[in-house]
Amino acid sequence: MYRRLMLLWAATAAAVAAAPLPYDESADAQAAIRTALGAVGTGPRRVLIVFGANWCEDCRSLDQALKSGRNAGLMAREFEVVKVDVGRFDRNLDVAKAYGDPIRKGIPAAVVLSADERVLYATKAGELSNARRMSETGVYDFFDGVVRGARSTR
Repeated sequence: MYRRLMLLWAATAAAVAAAPLPYDESADAQAAIRTALGAVGTGPRRVLIVFGANWCEDCRSLDQALKSGRNAGLMAREFEVVKVDVGRFDRNLDVAKAYGDPIRKGIPAAVVLSADERVLYATKAGELSNARRMSETGVYDFFDGVVRGARSTR
């Protein structure tokens, strides 16, 4: 039994290690945001900036949740997603501050921008900092509520 558990643990660890890391540590965050703003143009989509780091389990969990099931459809339909690496809170801090410092209470953190770069929503109280414990439905409900709120601020 012990051997099976160790093999299962090793296989799981290998799978996690093999998964691509969601945050590009060498990306130019400001350029990525400008590109995303241009991509949404005057259409109904918005820019979703997700601040996080590759070492952060909640950040990786949120990234996986946003790529699967109903969440993937919601993201494709409503947002141009930009992931901004904050390192160990030593990278892209100027970008976070420009949008109200949503990382102050933890990561992952999110900001939603209109095409003219108005902040339509920003996490303020670490709303996503426990993403690994959020269900797929919980993540969907959170971002669906953000979308509904953003629509009312047009």
